[in-house]
Amino acid sequence: MTPTGPATGTLFARLRDGFRAHPLAFDATLAFGVLVSMIAGSFTDPHGSPTGPTFGERVPSVTSVLLMVLAAAALVLRRRYPFHVLCFTVAVSLLELVNDTRPATVSMSAVIALYTVASRTDRPTTWRVGLVTMAALTAAAMAFGPTPWYAQENLGLFAWTGMAAAAGDAVRSRRAFVDAIRERAERAERTREEEAGRRVAEERLRIARDLHDVVAHHIALVNVQAGVAAHVMDKRPDQAKEALAHVRDASRSALDELRATVGLLRQSGDPEAPTEPAPGLAVLDGLLDSFRKAGLPVALARTDGERPLPATVDLAAYRIVQEALTNVRKHAGPDAKAEVSVVRVGRTVEITVLDNGTSVPDPDRDPDPDPVPNGGHGLLGMRERVGALGGTLTAAPRYGGGFRVQAILPVTFRTGEDT
Repeated sequence: MTPTGPATGTLFARLRDGFRAHPLAFDATLAFGVLVSMIAGSFTDPHGSPTGPTFGERVPSVTSVLLMVLAAAALVLRRRYPFHVLCFTVAVSLLELVNDTRPATVSMSAVIALYTVASRTDRPTTWRVGLVTMAALTAAAMAFGPTPWYAQENLGLFAWTGMAAAAGDAVRSRRAFVDAIRERAERAERTREEEAGRRVAEERLRIARDLHDVVAHHIALVNVQAGVAAHVMDKRPDQAKEALAHVRDASRSALDELRATVGLLRQSGDPEAPTEPAPGLAVLDGLLDSFRKAGLPVALARTDGERPLPATVDLAAYRIVQEALTNVRKHAGPDAKAEVSVVRVGRTVEITVLDNGTSVPDPDRDPDPDPVPNGGHGLLGMRERVGALGGTLTAAPRYGGGFRVQAILPVTFRTGEDT
């Protein structure tokens, strides 16, 4: 018995898949089964003997068999023309009920057709069509049948048509429910993919900003110090050595920050993952010293009490100062001076970088936030950082010369607490 269980299940599964792939074949098989049932029922007499029904004591007429064949054949097209098949089978059933003196079995085809209509239409239509079908068949059986109007055969016909309508409506409701669940699942999957893509794009943009800030700052310092060393190499070798030492320090800092930034791409279990904290205003003095060593006088004014900021705000403030001073060193001229101020005002912190350099148009210092071909991305990166935190950034030339960069950042961004 055990070996036949899986084989039987496999056979049924193949039959089911085959019928689903070829619905017309299933309908033809169903029509043949209904025809066999109707013919077998026509040989049965429920009142054949005092002890119960009998089989084979009565024979259906040729007309009855022909009507059964026609009604069963119509069921082959029940999916394609459900209402037409229902009307045809009901008409054939009424014709059999009116002309025959024995209970008719042709109404079995009308029951199947009513189920098909109910499973493929809406509920109001099912109720209307079902009530009309039940009333027509039951009334014809009560009026023209050989049994009293209250006979169980007439009530059975009423019950079968009612159950067919109810079953079809239930199948339709379940099919709609399954389709709705499937649609929600597909929509949720699309939403997850879109959200994952958006987060990946945001992370790539954030890493690109960090790499730009690190490389632009340190390479600018290396470039300046290398130029100084080349200029004084022959006449003042001591100063050249000092400049080369600054080049070495700046390049080492650049490598450290690049290692930390690229390390963010590592998986959690990868070795040698960076453990140092992200830079912030706590190391602002060291950042300003690196610019001072590169020949840019920088003054600092802080009225924030050096209170800690949320990590995202702290990093954004540090990068804004770094990028703004890098632009000053690159574009403001050799005699430029810079001023940096950090002011805490309520729930915001204001970062301002001023310089007195020449106001020479430059793509990287253009207040237009859209990047231009072959231009820099410093201001664009700053705007993106500030915008992501819900703050504001202004960058424009100063009246009388120089440039001004001011960022206002909320200190409670996505933290839920006032630090």
